[in-house]
Amino acid sequence: MTPRRLLIVGGGSSGWMAAAYLDAALNRDGRKLAEVTLIESPDVPRIGVGEATIPHINHVLAVIGIDEKEFMRRVDGTFKQSIRYVNWTHNKGDYYHHPFSRYRPGPIDRTAAAWLRSDRSIPFTETVSAQPIVCELGLSAQMLGPWDLGPPLTYAFHMNALKFADYLSELATSRGVTHHRDHVVDVKVTENGHIESLTTKAGLRLQADLFIDCSGFAALLIEKQLGVKWIDCSQWLLCDRAVAMHVPYERYFPGQVRPYTMASALSAGWVWDIPLQDKRSLGYVHSSAFIELEQAESELRRFEGAHTAGLDARIVHFKVGHRAKAWAGNCIAIGLAGSFIEPLESTGLYLSDLAAVMLTEHFPSRSDMAPLAFRFNRIMVNRFYEILDFINMHYCLTRRTDTSFWREVQKTERINDRLKAKLDYWRIKPPSPSDFEDPFFPGQVDWPLPTGGLPGDHRTPIDTAGLWSHESYEAILYGMGFLDQECDRWFGTNRPKSVPLKQVLDVLAMAPRKLPPHHVWLQRVLGMPEYGRR
Repeated sequence: MTPRRLLIVGGGSSGWMAAAYLDAALNRDGRKLAEVTLIESPDVPRIGVGEATIPHINHVLAVIGIDEKEFMRRVDGTFKQSIRYVNWTHNKGDYYHHPFSRYRPGPIDRTAAAWLRSDRSIPFTETVSAQPIVCELGLSAQMLGPWDLGPPLTYAFHMNALKFADYLSELATSRGVTHHRDHVVDVKVTENGHIESLTTKAGLRLQADLFIDCSGFAALLIEKQLGVKWIDCSQWLLCDRAVAMHVPYERYFPGQVRPYTMASALSAGWVWDIPLQDKRSLGYVHSSAFIELEQAESELRRFEGAHTAGLDARIVHFKVGHRAKAWAGNCIAIGLAGSFIEPLESTGLYLSDLAAVMLTEHFPSRSDMAPLAFRFNRIMVNRFYEILDFINMHYCLTRRTDTSFWREVQKTERINDRLKAKLDYWRIKPPSPSDFEDPFFPGQVDWPLPTGGLPGDHRTPIDTAGLWSHESYEAILYGMGFLDQECDRWFGTNRPKSVPLKQVLDVLAMAPRKLPPHHVWLQRVLGMPEYGRR
């Protein structure tokens, strides 16, 4: 079989992850299904912020064949075991965790129902997971020696996204991926809407069977050449800008490297705090309709402290939405060219790596791509709206009324219809696995997707729990006080104490002795420098 020619336009994390993954997945075990080429402009500035991931990244690393410790060394990586949400509910120093690991008491899990009937004196996730306390203690996700603490803790990573792209580029090109640093100056599109070739500033004419658009919001192929429309979703997620900065440990080291991502709510959005081995990456994600840029930067600096004086801040503009079709003709949009949702649950890279995984699974071996594109587009749009629901939920459950931004995000018109139906249903019964078996809830509006003028599948997207199960929903719902007033009415105010599962108590009894502080593990295993507290 003659290998298919794949041409990726654009580098960065998305482009090089697609190149490395597709090459590793399609060209292995003595077969070669694809010839992969990547072209990127040498003059397009790269945006480098700390990146937080979810556990799906471990699949990508495994397929590419990347050793975990070597990966962490190359990208200044640290462990991520949870997301800690601060001041999202009341703005009174309240916080809760969304951890990656949890325990179950047996084949029938009624931990949520039992917790709702308790006095809630212990946060819900701390009754089913050891990770919130492990995180609060600043402990590593791994031991210095062999693991003997029961089931391993599930974790993802924090990393330097620019270094990740460079590492993937090095691996991919060493394995046969062709790399051009050149400008695309012309694109030839045939009458049937397929891209035939690209011409570069240096005079190269590059032909391919499949073109992958990783050119970011510029969308050089999917939009500028094929005219595939962007579907705006900003009515449900109002943030459209971020002020980002790095705080080097040489300037300020807080005495620990947190083994979790922190998301702290401010007046018009929230701040990510991502710890790396040499610095912390901060970014104030906010709505330009509710705060001026200068005010946002000033608020971020006040939030972090006086040590930010003199540190550069970078402005990142973004738009929430997705393409009417991510795969149109012989062009597939991956990364920002295809969709974007603010990174509150660390899904920035996830949609990119999911697209690469799905393209591998739906790789066209014959000329007819339309059936594969049909299914690819359905899967990607389902996952987009699954993420949209989940992020939207963090905002609409807030009780904050201290600023106009937080009052606005609670309004009915800021909650998408599918999420409304979910929340109404979960006021009747706690979330459970069957809710995602045929996910259409009472009162849900059956609205078709915008066509963008393109044929294909325009059915209402559904949430298949491909990323977040009912357990993740429980973590956010009960972390933000969902049903607290109703439970007072249903069960009274004199309720029994909340009780953690035995597995949680057993792990926490041993964890401080067996798990080293996160920064100690990084220093001893990866060679992270030692920084004095400042």
